[in-house]
Amino acid sequence: MSPTPVERLARYFRPLRTRQGVLARAALGTPDADDGALASRLADGLAAELRPDGSVGGAVVPTIWRGQELLDLGRGQDDPAVARILAWLLERQGKPGAYGAGCDKERHAQRVCEHWMGGFFATASATERLAPITVPNGKVFRAEPAARFAVSCLALGVALRAGLLQRPAIRQHLESLRTLAEQWTEWTGFFAPDVILGGLHALALGGPDYRPTVETLVELVAAHQGGDGEWPNADLFLALEALVASGGPRARAAVRRAAPALAERQRPDGSFGAMAREERALIGLRALVWAEQAL
Repeated sequence: MSPTPVERLARYFRPLRTRQGVLARAALGTPDADDGALASRLADGLAAELRPDGSVGGAVVPTIWRGQELLDLGRGQDDPAVARILAWLLERQGKPGAYGAGCDKERHAQRVCEHWMGGFFATASATERLAPITVPNGKVFRAEPAARFAVSCLALGVALRAGLLQRPAIRQHLESLRTLAEQWTEWTGFFAPDVILGGLHALALGGPDYRPTVETLVELVAAHQGGDGEWPNADLFLALEALVASGGPRARAAVRRAAPALAERQRPDGSFGAMAREERALIGLRALVWAEQAL
């Protein structure tokens, strides 16, 4: 009998001494005896690579991701490395170049200007081009507004995971996403599907106050899932991440419907391709494990 997709992934992750390996074995309920010590060593190494200002080479996406990695490996808001990363990121919140800064007639009509929103992180200066940019899950954002939006949502996710929900500017970012979500009624309108998914993922981390908005967006995502389990004009792994973060029966049902599409993409070694190989394998594993759990 051929191994199941989860069995292939378990085999893929078993020897990996990486953050993804530690997280995958935890998701499977089969941690190695030394995974706790390994996580600590990995976190120490990642922290040691930070500049004195708290950044990774002065680059926004690597710095955001370093915060995610450290949080994944058990470091908290009070950890010196995490605190330095957060300070570096928060200095960029609401600065020129942030998504929504400025205004023109079209953007004002779409409520994507400074009169309607704030709290976004300046992921590049107003004159610097950010796109195309690849985020750590392998998704490439090629349009400039979408790139700035998506990276800001990644930064917001770090801040929320680190417990900064009550900071006024963080709340402002979340409230801006909630305002935007009121317009996310079409799958291929002014806002691209991957923008909607990025916003959904961030809102899902915002706690109970944002649950009604999250459930509405999950309904939108589920309603536009294709018969093959994928989403038109959207990245499968971005969708799975957002749905798993959202939780709930409707999201789980959509992830279950996507399982055959994941299996179709899976390579014999258990991974899903060369792009962000370990990260996409981890996303796929978490989605499949979660989908198999009882409702």
